[in-house]
Amino acid sequence: MTEIELGAPLGERATLVQFSTAFCQPCRATRRVLHDVSALVPGVAHVEIDAESRLDLVRRIGVTATPTVLVLDSSGNVVKKAAGQPRKTDVLHALAGALSDGASHGPSQVTDEM
Repeated sequence: MTEIELGAPLGERATLVQFSTAFCQPCRATRRVLHDVSALVPGVAHVEIDAESRLDLVRRIGVTATPTVLVLDSSGNVVKKAAGQPRKTDVLHALAGALSDGASHGPSQVTDEM
């Protein structure tokens, strides 16, 4: 994914992308978790995308529920994908895997587990 597609800059090391909708209660909790993680880990950005206004991305990525969270490496490759409200420890674990993979190896397998 590119900065143009996201409408925001990629993180220096990784980016947490959250697909949300306006009335989604778990989306609010997910926003707090991802904000906390991005503040805790240097070089990690958090970008929230309104799924209803970005149906092009929703269809292309295969988002079927909100919240859906993607972990992108520094080049914008999707390395993790999960639907539902994640726990902070799970996000940190998924992020650690993405950071250790490095962007030079190309895209990793995308899983629905975080």
